[in-house]
Amino acid sequence: MILDPTCGSKMFWFDKDPSKVIFGDLRHETHTLCDGRSLVICPDIQLDFTVLPFRNSQFTMVVFDPPHLEHAGPQGWQRLKYGSLFGDWHSTLRQGFSECFRVLEPGGILIFKWNETQIKVSEILALTDQNPLFGHKRTGKSADTHWICFQKFS
Repeated sequence: MILDPTCGSKMFWFDKDPSKVIFGDLRHETHTLCDGRSLVICPDIQLDFTVLPFRNSQFTMVVFDPPHLEHAGPQGWQRLKYGSLFGDWHSTLRQGFSECFRVLEPGGILIFKWNETQIKVSEILALTDQNPLFGHKRTGKSADTHWICFQKFS
């Protein structure tokens, strides 16, 4: 079973309703973006990625794409689309990594996505004691998006 605890509008999923994925997000909302398109955030389960409601070692894969914006307008399209960090985001993301690894089975894979427009990926990777296996750096319009793969070894 696969968990996406920060699914947002499921933008990067080719199949937005696969039977083997649980889509979670704190938000459940619909917005009209500035270009008139509708943005729908409709997770299977509303949850806080810092306190996942799942048992230990339940998933073979976790896809973790947390909000990456520290500064965004309250109704700005980027905040609506990607969410935003607030308060002590270091602790929030540290706890998010911890929870993702907790629910991941030994040998399981964590795929982490981060856009470093405002916060460098090196700062974020310092928030987990797990070491990434490999990653794909510099994708997206501004070449700021990183895809990083971890494996849980214990």
